[in-house]
Amino acid sequence: MDTLSLVALTLGAGWASGINLYAAILTLGLMGATGAVMLPPGLMILTHPLVLGAAGFMYMVEFFADKTPGVDTAWDGIHTFIRIPAGVLLAYGATSTLDPALQFAAMLVSGGLATASHATKAGSRMLINTSPEPVSNWTASLLEDVAVIGGLWTALHYPLAFLIFLTCFVLLMLWMLPRLWRGIKALFQRIAGVFGAGKKEAEPVPPALVEYLPPKKNE
Repeated sequence: MDTLSLVALTLGAGWASGINLYAAILTLGLMGATGAVMLPPGLMILTHPLVLGAAGFMYMVEFFADKTPGVDTAWDGIHTFIRIPAGVLLAYGATSTLDPALQFAAMLVSGGLATASHATKAGSRMLINTSPEPVSNWTASLLEDVAVIGGLWTALHYPLAFLIFLTCFVLLMLWMLPRLWRGIKALFQRIAGVFGAGKKEAEPVPPALVEYLPPKKNE
């Protein structure tokens, strides 16, 4: 695998892991197992039947969990501790034949991409869940699956085109993340306001204590 293809694979694996880890592993493993591409030695483990079976099973679980409003946000929250480390491990495997310094740098960049893509997905899903209909969840989830599978296929066959796409995606994430953060912050403030108002209404002053309250200034 030439240098450009290796860079595209490493960055693509980190980016895809933050969106849909199981689809990423399944795509890479199937392409390696069928001989469609030659994976680096450190990623050949992905072609093992047990790894493919586990990735396929978890992909089917995520396929439905990711399309259910509310469940998808909880799923994303749990996978904060899975997708990002997995993106780092995939970079480690992809660069196993490189100098340790280059390998460590690749792991840092891949982990950063996994974090950014995961944050973008989780944040946008949280805001999408404010819509009462499920169509937007299904549409967003299917587009994410297509992006991961198509993106990794492009990275392995047309690395330069993928790197251009990834650059545009990173710029889009940099534009989106501050806006997503403001939207999520406003959403939590609205929720806190609703619960705060309900608490005040739920705790009126008992009538027996009214006579012990100090008189108002205008009385």
